[in-house]
Amino acid sequence: MNILIIEARYYEDISDSLLEGAVAALQKVGAKITKLTVPGALEIPHAIAYAEAGERDYDGYVGLGCVIRGETTHYDYVCGESARALMDLAIDKCLVIGNGIITVENEEQAWARAKVDQKDKGGFAANAVIKMINVRKALAEKPAEKKT
Repeated sequence: MNILIIEARYYEDISDSLLEGAVAALQKVGAKITKLTVPGALEIPHAIAYAEAGERDYDGYVGLGCVIRGETTHYDYVCGESARALMDLAIDKCLVIGNGIITVENEEQAWARAKVDQKDKGGFAANAVIKMINVRKALAEKPAEKKT
């Protein structure tokens, strides 16, 4: 299993915690992990698209980041557009993508979702990728022919 983790480093400490959970989950299944950093959540779908267009062959992707509501509507656009772009890639290209971009009201909520000993959303996104790779494999297999 070859997985690319793309992490938005806008909130570096929170990103570190999300990454810790994702890496731990992937290491449990012996996945080969490549890490790539991007500036923010909106750049995660771009990086996945670039990876798909490149020479490397990834079985799945884990997008990690944090968006904390501010004083403007920018939060709404970043949350909605990053999630939409990830879903578009997953559906249109049949990609396995774990969305580990947490969207929260404040830093306290971010930490509760990012910490491995709490909600571990990084680990959750990585486990979703593992499960969906298995679903994709199961659905791609042709059933054995019946003997008569």
